[in-house]
Amino acid sequence: MRSRLFAIALLLFVFVPGVCEAQKRQSTTKPAAESAVYTCPMHPDVKSAKPGKCPRCGMTLRLVNSDGKPVENPESVAPFSSLKIPNSRVSDQNGRQLDFYNDLIKGKIVAINFIFTTCTASCPPLTATFRKVQQEAAARGLDIKLISVSVDPVVDTPERLRAFAEKYNVAAGWTFVTGEKGEIDSLLTALGVAVADKNQHTPMVMIGNDEADYWTRAYGLSAPTKLVDILADVANRK
Repeated sequence: MRSRLFAIALLLFVFVPGVCEAQKRQSTTKPAAESAVYTCPMHPDVKSAKPGKCPRCGMTLRLVNSDGKPVENPESVAPFSSLKIPNSRVSDQNGRQLDFYNDLIKGKIVAINFIFTTCTASCPPLTATFRKVQQEAAARGLDIKLISVSVDPVVDTPERLRAFAEKYNVAAGWTFVTGEKGEIDSLLTALGVAVADKNQHTPMVMIGNDEADYWTRAYGLSAPTKLVDILADVANRK
């Protein structure tokens, strides 16, 4: 009996510490970090582990999370204020001369996207999404204004913008903006969306409440209802 008890005690002395040590190592082992995934806004099936451009359309790949939704690091986006918006002299799709801030932003709830009429990649779906946003916002009784700024003002005359707008049956309260290249370039720079290549313009939407001086950004190809939810939240800012 004594020999058996001694054997059991010896076994516990040798085995238990080993188990405890293994459990300790297991509990302190950090899970492997998830690999980064970048996808094309227009071709979600195009995926890469590194930043780059889509081989199909040339758009910049965006970082997405495990649900396939775009990731935007708040620390990488500088705060924005209405004070940064210039009163650039611009033209709308009907040829009217406007002061960008005074006529389109001041005192309003706005959503701004960036397009050009010869674009065949992101601009058509961005514009179609904005049209659905306009309809959904009207159904909810939200008083919002939509603005589409051309990143190709040399080609996008008011006439071209009006024809482009008519394709999407836009309603009142949606302004398409163009103007002299210098004015538009300065405006895009002030808004933080200037690009050397028009094909690389941002698919993000700027959403703001001028009276509250509150601004945020959203992915322009999000579900229209999600964008309207953001607009409703921004509208309630004081």
